[in-house]
Amino acid sequence: MDVIERIKKQVESNPVLLYMKGTPDFPQCGFSGRAIQILEQCDVEYATFNIFDDPEIRENLKVYSNWPTFPQLFVNGELVGGSDIMLDMFQSGELQAKLKAAEQA
Repeated sequence: MDVIERIKKQVESNPVLLYMKGTPDFPQCGFSGRAIQILEQCDVEYATFNIFDDPEIRENLKVYSNWPTFPQLFVNGELVGGSDIMLDMFQSGELQAKLKAAEQA
């Protein structure tokens, strides 16, 4: 299976998936840490993938999503964005609604 197919399978298999630097317990950048804090405040189940564990995914995810930076949040297979977008959506209540809808799908 090529790397784009692997990414597609991960995204489609997890209703809420955060590609991040590090892990939820040990984020390796401030933006990934903020993304985890936001998801935790939303009280929703989510999966994470540490992009440092697979350099091939790290490089090709940028192509797949057409988004150059990390973290990257996908909800129901759709790219939401990085931590700045997550924060804006969280503050408006839009992120919580999107995540709850994904949980019920």
